[in-house]
Amino acid sequence: MTFGAWPPGGVVIYMPITPMGFHHVMHIQTSIPGRSRLAAGAVLLGCALALAACGKGGPADAQAKAKDEKKGPEAIPVEVASAARRPIAARYTGTAPLEARGEAMVVAKTSGVALQVLVEEGQPVRAGQTLVRLDAARSALSAAQSAAQVRKLEANYERSRRLAEQKLISANDIDQIRYDLENARAAWRRDSLEVAYANVTAPISGVIAERMIKPGNYVAANTPIFRIVDDSRLEAVLNVPERELATLRAGLPVTMEVDAMPGRRFTGVIDRVAPVVDAKSGTFRVVAAFAGGGQLKPGMFGRISVDYDQRTNALTVPRAALLEDESDPAVFVVRQGKAMRVPVKLGYLDGEWAEIRGGLKDGDQVVTAGKVALRDGAQVQVLGQAAAAKPQVAANADGAKNGGVSR
Repeated sequence: MTFGAWPPGGVVIYMPITPMGFHHVMHIQTSIPGRSRLAAGAVLLGCALALAACGKGGPADAQAKAKDEKKGPEAIPVEVASAARRPIAARYTGTAPLEARGEAMVVAKTSGVALQVLVEEGQPVRAGQTLVRLDAARSALSAAQSAAQVRKLEANYERSRRLAEQKLISANDIDQIRYDLENARAAWRRDSLEVAYANVTAPISGVIAERMIKPGNYVAANTPIFRIVDDSRLEAVLNVPERELATLRAGLPVTMEVDAMPGRRFTGVIDRVAPVVDAKSGTFRVVAAFAGGGQLKPGMFGRISVDYDQRTNALTVPRAALLEDESDPAVFVVRQGKAMRVPVKLGYLDGEWAEIRGGLKDGDQVVTAGKVALRDGAQVQVLGQAAAAKPQVAANADGAKNGGVSR
């Protein structure tokens, strides 16, 4: 771009900026003298530079655009894993609280003041062991009175029997005395039970889980005073969907984890299976049994797993490779740098692994991460392979450079 004088008082600007190589000639006539003419020249220079900027985008830009079009779409980065053989199990998992197989609420069968409380919470007891002694003085007096009445009627009955042999008393009188004697004996046995009930005993063997009384408390009849649990064997009741009815059976091994002891596993067995399905819920009851008396306690929340079948040499892929949004199971397989959608036939699902019964072969590379952005036939860049290739390319470049120097 050049400037030239144009008499009188004009300025000529030559601008070789057109794509075809022609010159623009701009003639500006001005009659402004002195410094004002210099200011006008500066304004004209700015306009010329703006026009030059608008003239860019010639053949060089067109060539760059064509080069970008030849490169095609960029490859999508993905992570892959190989289909491989491994053992896999078919299992049912569920949750349930642990329950004691035996539990009893101890109640007082008679009323009275608790003179002695012989056990505490957490203490093991055996069936028939005395737990509490109640005040039985009133019951003992009633039993003594009944015993005296029995002895009196027994004596009367003996005399009446001898008189009946001599025909000195009617049969009706002797029958009446015999009936009174039997009634008195029943009353005596009842009063004796009241005395015996003053010693409250354990109905089952187990551990005292709860105590509701203290020494000196008045205990009314039929009042709960202890709770005993038999923790020698614990049970977990699972409500299993009816589709599993043919797979779960008594005797299958069971593993369990509890929240109170993370990382530990406890083994058990399916003890019994309900023979009917609940029509309302569509489930049936499965009872798993575990050995108690140790760290497992009633009330713990268990996560239970039942393995009902195993395959030792199953073809598996990570479960993350499955296209779960598809109606039919499928995976993306990387072949020659492209992602190919391949339908598969699933077998067992075990944790993070899925068994493939058809559609893949050993060693197939399936996409585990990045599959959301993929389409069938899309170009992919395997991240692990790209990272491994960079050091090799650098090594080849260094070798070529060193070779040139040595020559």
